Amino acid sequence: MDFELMINSFPKLLNAVVVTLKLLSVSLIVGLFIGLLFAILRLNKNIFINKFAYGYSYLFRGTPLLVQIFIIYYGLGNFIGNNEYLKSSFIWVILKEPYWCAIIAFALNTGAYTSEILRSAFQTIKPGIIEAGESLGISNKIIFYKIQIPIAIRQSLPAYGNEIILMMKGTSLASTVTLMDLTGVAKYIISTTFKPIEVFIVAGGIYLFMTFVIHNVVKFLEKKYSFN
Repeated sequence: MDFELMINSFPKLLNAVVVTLKLLSVSLIVGLFIGLLFAILRLNKNIFINKFAYGYSYLFRGTPLLVQIFIIYYGLGNFIGNNEYLKSSFIWVILKEPYWCAIIAFALNTGAYTSEILRSAFQTIKPGIIEAGESLGISNKIIFYKIQIPIAIRQSLPAYGNEIILMMKGTSLASTVTLMDLTGVAKYIISTTFKPIEVFIVAGGIYLFMTFVIHNVVKFLEKKYSFN
């Protein structure tokens, strides 16, 4: 075991955590809005809107995240890049960058899972809470935004915490499209040292620490916003 390599690799891998956290945070923020939107659409009584939202959720939950990244980066990116008309549009400005391709794939993927988490949380809200708001003369719109959404978010925290951890580990796939995140830097170090075990032990330790932090932050929020 080359402990010197492990010590020397640690600062380089730690610097790469910044890229990983950027990918994670931006994807989660965008994905949360997407998830909330499609959760609302899933609750819509219009069958076409409901099926559309279900189709989105089924598509992105039913296919591997790696495949989604490749389709957006290699498939959609190459298609637009080879089209003279589309290449001059703002879409190409976004899709030519691997960073934004990864963000799009991550956001759409976590948005699908988040939509199901929030939909389930909305459906567990007791009708009496809504009826109480209506009896006070509060409009349905205010009830939804001020009562239903906050309650749904509180109830979905445990499941959403797991989604954050899964998404954090999923960001390692960004290295497949040339991004130098934590896994990307680890692969680069391995390619120059030919010692994968030592490097991956350090990288795995950093991922484990981030998981520990996320888990405890979510646990703290669960206690803080519990109904007890």
